Amino acid sequence: MTDEQLLSLQKIANDIRISIITMLETAGSGHTAGALGMADIFTALYFHVLKHDPKNPTWEERDRVILSNGHIAPVLYGTMAHAGYFPLEELATLRKFGSRLQGHPDRLFLPGIENTSGPLGSGLSQASGMALAFQMDRKDNHVYCLMSDGELQEGNTWEAIMFAGHKKLSNLTAIIDRNNIQIDGMTDDVLTLEPLVDKWRAFNWNVIEIDGHDIEAFINACETAKSFKEKPTVIIAKTISGKGVVEIEGDYRWHGKPPSTEEKDKWVNELEDSIR
Repeated sequence: MTDEQLLSLQKIANDIRISIITMLETAGSGHTAGALGMADIFTALYFHVLKHDPKNPTWEERDRVILSNGHIAPVLYGTMAHAGYFPLEELATLRKFGSRLQGHPDRLFLPGIENTSGPLGSGLSQASGMALAFQMDRKDNHVYCLMSDGELQEGNTWEAIMFAGHKKLSNLTAIIDRNNIQIDGMTDDVLTLEPLVDKWRAFNWNVIEIDGHDIEAFINACETAKSFKEKPTVIIAKTISGKGVVEIEGDYRWHGKPPSTEEKDKWVNELEDSIR
C-alpha cells in the first residue's frame, strides 16, 4: 500500500467519524463510543478489503459482512453511505420512524445489510452458517463477522466458536473490537475475558492481534486470514472507544450516549482540523 492510498483511507475514516457524530446528534439517541472506535476497520473493509458492489448489493459473488454488535450501526451506515450504497443525506434519518436506518440493523430495511442484529452473541453463529454453506457450494465468498468484546461473555458465542473451529471454516474471519468497555463498566471488571488469545486457539482458531487503528496492519491481517486454509481466523483488534474525540476516549459512559449539539459542533471542528 502506498502512502497516498493509506492517507486516503485515513481521510475517509475521519469523514465517517464526522458522519457518526452528526447523525447521532440529529437522532438524539444511539451509541457513540464503539461506532467511533471502529471507523478505521470499517473503512479498510469497505474501501480496500471486501469484494462487493455498492450499486449491486445482492451480487452473488460478494463477500458478507455480519455485524454481531448491532448497536454500533452508525459506523456501518456511515461507511456504507460514503461507499455509495445510499445518499449521505439519508444518514440524517437515523432512528427516525419509518427510516431504513434503524437503531439496530435490519436486513429487510436496507439493501447491503446481511443480517438483523441487536441481541448480542448471535452474529458468529449466523456467519458460521453462511461460511459453511459457501464451502458446501464450493464458492470463494469470504465472511467477515464484526463482534464486540463484551459479547464474548455470551455462552452462545462460544458454541459458534467451537462449531467454526471444528468445521475448519477458513473462509470465515471474526473481528473483535477489543476496546475493553461495555455499557456498565470495563469488561475485566464485569466479567474478565482473559486469557483471550489462548481461549480462541484452544477452539482451533488462527489468532492475529493488531492495533485496530492501524489500517495497514488490519488490511495485512485480512490478507493473511484469507491465505490461511486450515482453520478460521480471528483478528483481535485493540481499539480505543470514542477514538478521534480525545475527551471521551476510553470512557465507557459514552457506550450508549449521543452528543449534544454543542459537543457535536466542537468534535466535528476538531476532526476537521485533525486531517488538514
